[in-house]
Amino acid sequence: MPELKAFSALELEDWLDEELDAALSIRRTTRGPAAALATLNPAQQDFARHWIAVIAKTNPEVAFHFANHVTEALQRMPAEDAEAWIIQTMDTYDKMGLYPAVAILADVSRFIETRESEQRSAILLEVAPVLELFLRGLSGRPLKLEAGAQAYTDTTMIYLPPVLALRPTRAENRAIYKMIAAHLWAQARFGTFQGHDPRRLIEHCLRFADPSYAQNLFYAAETMRLDACLARELPGLYRELRALQRAAPRSAPWALWAERLARPEASVDDSYEALNALYGEPLPEPHVYQGIIDAEAVARATNERLTQERAAFKAALKNMLAESLPERPTAESERRFSLQKAAETGGVTLLLDGLPLAPPPDMRALMRSITQDLGDIPDEYLVPAGDGGYAAPSEKRPEDVWKGTYHEEGAFLYNEWDNKRQHYRKDWCVLRELDVHPVDEPFVADTLRKYNGLSARLRKTFEALRGENATLKRQKHGDEIDFDALIEAFADLRSGRELSDRLFLLNRRVARNIAVMFMVDMSGSTKGWINDAERESLVLLCEALEILGDRYAIYGFSGITRKRCEIYRIKRFDEPYDKMVRARITGIKPQDYTRMGVAIRHLCHLLGEVEARTKLLITLSDGKPDDYDGYRGEYGIEDTRQALLEAKRDGIHSFCITIDTDAREYLPHMYGAANYIQIDDVRKLPLKISDIYRHLTS
Repeated sequence: MPELKAFSALELEDWLDEELDAALSIRRTTRGPAAALATLNPAQQDFARHWIAVIAKTNPEVAFHFANHVTEALQRMPAEDAEAWIIQTMDTYDKMGLYPAVAILADVSRFIETRESEQRSAILLEVAPVLELFLRGLSGRPLKLEAGAQAYTDTTMIYLPPVLALRPTRAENRAIYKMIAAHLWAQARFGTFQGHDPRRLIEHCLRFADPSYAQNLFYAAETMRLDACLARELPGLYRELRALQRAAPRSAPWALWAERLARPEASVDDSYEALNALYGEPLPEPHVYQGIIDAEAVARATNERLTQERAAFKAALKNMLAESLPERPTAESERRFSLQKAAETGGVTLLLDGLPLAPPPDMRALMRSITQDLGDIPDEYLVPAGDGGYAAPSEKRPEDVWKGTYHEEGAFLYNEWDNKRQHYRKDWCVLRELDVHPVDEPFVADTLRKYNGLSARLRKTFEALRGENATLKRQKHGDEIDFDALIEAFADLRSGRELSDRLFLLNRRVARNIAVMFMVDMSGSTKGWINDAERESLVLLCEALEILGDRYAIYGFSGITRKRCEIYRIKRFDEPYDKMVRARITGIKPQDYTRMGVAIRHLCHLLGEVEARTKLLITLSDGKPDDYDGYRGEYGIEDTRQALLEAKRDGIHSFCITIDTDAREYLPHMYGAANYIQIDDVRKLPLKISDIYRHLTS
């Protein structure tokens, strides 16, 4: 490696004048920054010059302020921390603008203090994927994670602080995150807010002179009860919880109530009695895993959920009533739903005219959620909905989701790779899933008639593919001689080595365990015959895949700017290829631009949730990544390539089919030389579809 040169102040001043010309004015000079940079060693100068040049490509003004402060930063912290300082500055510039970014550059001391805290801190963004899996594995209503100023649950979401630094090590703080999440889950699971009145806690505490103290006292008692619930239900998790508890002495009244609250039959009513009896007693020291109770948030979420679930339950009963086949004819108005409780398990069985019913999975989940809120399912819920159906009060039409603030409820946030900075832009892209509007036209039937001969040939090809065997080489026993192994064995024999007995080929039927995600370009450039050919190809592909039996899903993608990225559901993995899917394929229409990276990340996330030995992501596109906010050229290509590398890391194989005549300039860099095909006319795609699929899955 060549030795780095130390630049003089004059040389640095000339270089800065050239790099920062756009940011300079009569009142500004690079003499001061250049003189400061000249005091650094060659390695530090090289670091500073590199980043000044990189930042200047984004904004010369930010680069000028960076040049003013980088010397102090490098004198006070190592290059690794200085790079983190730069990245935080540029992320702030991206999201908030020039002045907040300059403020970070100017306050080096504050960054160093924060950085030292971060060395031992746990960050929610990093632990959230593991915590979400952990919460998904627990019973009860599914809870989602969200960042919040304090730790609490509204019984729908769990809110956790974005950073935790309560203990000296990062591992300890990550363990605290897990225990906080577990305890907030326990509030929703073991009935802290159970009852017909979601405002029960608020109204009960208002009876006391100090409602805030009363609520904290209730929470202290409830924490004791929930600790005991976790000890019984999840003893392994409780052992981890005990490691975070501080052995603090309890007063005699608290000790007595702690014993009562630990009994298996204890409920939230006992915690209310403890509040009444212990009011005036000093509060015990809170455990490190305790959050807060936001009773107002719980009341809002519960009221909204109860309204929606009651209507949804009645609508589901109506559907079940219509689908049921009674043994004896009964007028619909005379038929009755009822419940039967199982004393042994505490479960509930739904009855129709005294006969048990088997509700579908979504109905069972709805029953569990209602029971979790109310303790049981009230009699008034057991009346099917009348004519007119059901529409959730807060339900939005797909075309309305972008109204209002773009990053609000229902959106997925994804990182995007900035190649110039060699760093991800955090939560940069806002993506929503929408449904393709189904169209009742004879497009599928017309396509099958148009390609009648090809369709039959595809069926035969896929039938053969379904029955293919795998050939295992170098076996002790088999169907044929392995000539490659025989030649090597003969060479070994002539050279005096022992002769191998693995000289046969064995044909074995391979059980297919494949999941395929088709990612279809729905950008505006596909308008016309390209859109028709994409839809025709999907029709033929679906018809063939139904024979093969592989699991597959189809999603379209488009969008306009990073704030409005859209994925269009055409066929999910768990959906049959039925009339609705055919109508959605018919309804595929060109939309906006081609922001590929975020679409790949989201579809790989969906694909990652499917259990399969082989996972494929196949993209049908007519061109390179493109969006009018600057997502084009090197930037778009590098982000797409990074998304594909992430997919490869997760065990997903990617392949691209394109008609772009310039594809050979960028697709080998994005997908690899053997992982794409370029065709000069997309009408030829149906003719190649079986060969492509055979190549990928064999």
